[in-house]
Amino acid sequence: MTGPADATALLLSRVRDVPDHPEPGVVFKDITPLLADPAAFTALTDALAEISLRHGATKIVGLEARGFILGAPAAVRAGLGFIPVRKAGKLPGATLSQSYDLEYGTAEIEVHAEDLTAADRVMVIDDVLATGGTAEASLRLIRRAGAEVAGVAVLMEIGFLGGRARLEPALDGAPLEALLKV
Repeated sequence: MTGPADATALLLSRVRDVPDHPEPGVVFKDITPLLADPAAFTALTDALAEISLRHGATKIVGLEARGFILGAPAAVRAGLGFIPVRKAGKLPGATLSQSYDLEYGTAEIEVHAEDLTAADRVMVIDDVLATGGTAEASLRLIRRAGAEVAGVAVLMEIGFLGGRARLEPALDGAPLEALLKV
């Protein structure tokens, strides 16, 4: 690959559309072919690591569950620490939690209280920005832990779902970078 356009084309070519999943009328964006392709997965890891370093991150937070798959290798590549943000009740020990609204109901995420400090600049990594609810909750959680938000980086932004508009107030000037926009 010779540049960002080549990387974008490679990544996009490895995302498979699955019609009517999980319900009729929905086109699911499956990233498993991308993960199975070493060249594409490496290009993605390199891009996420570069974004994290460019914005001065000291740690990467990966959002459960696909954010773990993307964030952990990006953290290793960038030489940064990795912190999982989990669904409530999954982490042992002292945690900070943040609830957020879903279309029908609420959900809650948690992080180990001691994993983030005031000295940290945190890049949030996930696979998809859809409605922005989980990412927004993670930004609140990071700030409640005393750390600074370096930004949010995602493989794919699904524009028509409005996640960017929802997330912008919570970003408070921090960048949001999507490698692919669909």
